[in-house]
Amino acid sequence: MKTLTKTNFNFPGQKSIYHGKVRDVYNINDDIMVMVATDRISAFDVVLPKGIPFKGQVLNQIAAKFLDASASVVPNWKLATPDPMVTVGLKCEGFRVEMIIRGYLTGSAWREYKAGVRSLCGVSLPDGMKENEKFPIPVITPTTKAEEGHDENISREEIIARGLVSETDYNVMEQYTRTLFDLGTKIAAGKGLILVDTKYEFGKRDGKVYLIDEIHTPDSSRYFYADGYEERFKQGLPQHQLSKEFVRQWLIDHGFMNQPGQVMPEMTDQFVNSISDRYIELYEQITGDTFEKQETESDITARIEHNVMKWLTSR
Repeated sequence: MKTLTKTNFNFPGQKSIYHGKVRDVYNINDDIMVMVATDRISAFDVVLPKGIPFKGQVLNQIAAKFLDASASVVPNWKLATPDPMVTVGLKCEGFRVEMIIRGYLTGSAWREYKAGVRSLCGVSLPDGMKENEKFPIPVITPTTKAEEGHDENISREEIIARGLVSETDYNVMEQYTRTLFDLGTKIAAGKGLILVDTKYEFGKRDGKVYLIDEIHTPDSSRYFYADGYEERFKQGLPQHQLSKEFVRQWLIDHGFMNQPGQVMPEMTDQFVNSISDRYIELYEQITGDTFEKQETESDITARIEHNVMKWLTSR
């Protein structure tokens, strides 16, 4: 199966291109953004060497669904999805901070906690917590949004003191983060899932704060299956989860965390296909819809270009 790991379009009115770890973003006349969700996959702030079939389609369609579902409570950038791998929307000036909200102690937060850390991004954590334990109230642990290299944990106070975000805008972002997490938690519960943690990105346009980028996808979020959570937690067993964490764990098991001297392990076709299957599983579980695979034998790039051009010229 073909995958889309690189794009280099030239749309009418195009001002610039930004190639992120996963998405390629095209600036149209400093007004519209065309965001292409590629099949690239990243972990530990590095792009892995192989694309994952249908991953871009999964990410784009989940994000589009949740952007539509949350638009009545938090304003967002989305205008349309002219292609299964593309969202177009309003160009906003992005804040250089990512809002991470955690409902449970797991993943990187657990790894730090287990190492003795009791304060994350200025949030104090009590002693005696266990892996995958639910927080009494979800905690917000922001990170800087690095142009290159690792994002860094940062506190609310430091964000404001450094002028990364004004106190007024940060308060709005914090409110929106909790509102979105609450909505996502309720939607997930209706599908038999627990929204464990996630990240949101925000930007500003004409003095208004908007939710931008993706939302509640397996790249930005972690889900547990609700069925069996309590029993597994009490027995200290790993949770049955749908997220990218299994990719990180596979890399850890193969001696790679993007540290100096470490070599990226070989990704077999079997492993690549298993990642694709997990992404599709999450799509179907969280949306309740059957995933309809787009044709990959033809030219994916040509299809995207045709669909985006059709939308741009019809505006």
